[in-house]
Amino acid sequence: MQKTEAIQCSKCVLDTNDDPNLTFNSNGVCNHCQAYEKEFLENPMNEKEKKEYVDNIISKIKKEGGQYDCIIGLSGGVDSSYLAYLAKKWGLKALLVHMDNGWNSELAVDNINRIVDYTGFDLYTEVLDWEQFKDLQLSYIKASVLDWEVPTDHFIRSTLYKVAIQNKCKHLISGTNQQTEFILPYSMRYNKADSDNMLDIHNKYGSNKINKLNIISPLKVWRLIKKYDLKEYPLLNYISFNKDEAKKTIMEQMGWRDYGGKHYESIFTRFYQGYVLPTKFGVDKRKAHLASLINSGQISKKEALDELKKPPYPSESLLRQDFEYVAKKFDMTEVEFTKLLDVPAIPHSNYKQYNSKWLKRFKKWEVYSNPNLYINFLKRKFQKN
Repeated sequence: MQKTEAIQCSKCVLDTNDDPNLTFNSNGVCNHCQAYEKEFLENPMNEKEKKEYVDNIISKIKKEGGQYDCIIGLSGGVDSSYLAYLAKKWGLKALLVHMDNGWNSELAVDNINRIVDYTGFDLYTEVLDWEQFKDLQLSYIKASVLDWEVPTDHFIRSTLYKVAIQNKCKHLISGTNQQTEFILPYSMRYNKADSDNMLDIHNKYGSNKINKLNIISPLKVWRLIKKYDLKEYPLLNYISFNKDEAKKTIMEQMGWRDYGGKHYESIFTRFYQGYVLPTKFGVDKRKAHLASLINSGQISKKEALDELKKPPYPSESLLRQDFEYVAKKFDMTEVEFTKLLDVPAIPHSNYKQYNSKWLKRFKKWEVYSNPNLYINFLKRKFQKN
């Protein structure tokens, strides 16, 4: 994708080619950095409030009882691995839940086993029907839309809810965190909850039924949350979470080994983020991750720019290996796969989208369920009044 001369944010590394809707204040700071500051740097919870919040949540979870007092999604990546480490320190009885979509690297499997051995927690693995999931992933590739990770992220969410309900455990501890993930322009992703978009893409390009996959609409998510009183706590937001320090801890304590990139525990994700996004869509997702790290004070802009000088793939030989592997796993020759990759990008909006009213309502619920966001929301509301 050809890029025009770009205007870069004075604070982070994002520019107008990364996000066509990027706007700047008088100091040249982009809207994403401004949003980060508004939500987390203006009137933030102090360290005492954060500790009290975490302690109260842990106490509340423990009082519920049951075989498991919480559910933790485990990918084998830094965030979820560190969260499992903390859960053991907190004395929780967690059930670790892993969603296997057929793309785990051997290193990811090894890391997951090390985490289970260290924590002593039970592990539940949901293995997706490969033929149906493969057909759905292929539909996204053939549709030539941006976000090929929608199916994976969608079924991670639906799996967590299913397992929580089956085990009568309403507390989910999330490994998501704003220090490393807050900034992610819409130009780099699509809404993972939009089941209508997913189904329309599959109806147009799929070959098989996908009736063994647990697709949940935003309305169904809302109903499940209300019916079973499901609570999700992004506790990494309320501790001093530093990515490098977290890596060091889980390496030393659990023998965890690094993948060389964010979410590279999945071969498909590594190939998608490291090759497909930059070459087909002109998107370097590292820039969003680095922008969050800059805003959370974990890296300087100069360090981020130096990091971006490195190729997104760990090595050319690994790229060649992954390209061959992905094509073969999709039952295609490299020539056939290359032709699909060369098809011009098509917006997700060219396909059906879920009723916007419910998507907005679901987003509103996310704000109210996040204490830090909710506190800041109330402060702004009262200031207006």
